[in-house]
Amino acid sequence: MIEKKKSQKIPLDGDPDISNAFASQEAWRIFGIMSEFVDATQRLSSIRPAVSIFGSARFSPDSPYYAMTEEVARRLSDSGFSVISGGGPGVMEAANKGAFYGKSPSIGLNIELPCEQIPNDYQDISLSFRHFFARKYMFVRFANAYVVMPGGFGTLDELLEAMTLVQTGKSRKIPVILVHEPFWRGLVDWFKNTLVNEKVILPGDIDLIQMINDPKDVVDAIFRHYEKHGFAKLSAEREIWLNL
Repeated sequence: MIEKKKSQKIPLDGDPDISNAFASQEAWRIFGIMSEFVDATQRLSSIRPAVSIFGSARFSPDSPYYAMTEEVARRLSDSGFSVISGGGPGVMEAANKGAFYGKSPSIGLNIELPCEQIPNDYQDISLSFRHFFARKYMFVRFANAYVVMPGGFGTLDELLEAMTLVQTGKSRKIPVILVHEPFWRGLVDWFKNTLVNEKVILPGDIDLIQMINDPKDVVDAIFRHYEKHGFAKLSAEREIWLNL
């Protein structure tokens, strides 16, 4: 019989007073996180339907991606969708700007970063977060669709988070739209040719996303989805949101 090794406790700090102070700080940090969830949920609970738009902060206002995002957001806003973005520059600003001059609310979920992100000027509702995961939860929790513009690591993080939640049933199926096929084609081909072939995802998982070029077609695709499924949540779907 193999004898189990006795576990050894590794001291976090030689000074018990410092360790206790650290534990106290961690406990209070939990309340700060809770307050972010509560405040954002209260302020966004009446904002429906809504679309979350993701994309790079690095595109300047003269970028074609900026103009494309602004048009997508304006069309969504005029069609009755609130628009949720990260509240910063680049695609986030374009999304807020398009919605701000449309008929529906423009919402910014700003994040506090070491290199400070300055909130853009086109937000009807502006929230500030210290914790990425609380902010990411709000993108998912209140969105009826995800529109993903060209972007880098942060954009890919949001895209894959959304796809994972839908794939695993932690979120109901909603449109996930990649805008500008030339930018996204290589990634989607890799999903098909590598991930599917290696059997780490199912072929049907590719159907979770669609690539669209024309801003008008983005809005039409979202409407087509909800013409079939409706906006009203079933009791089972409400339970999914509560356990997200």
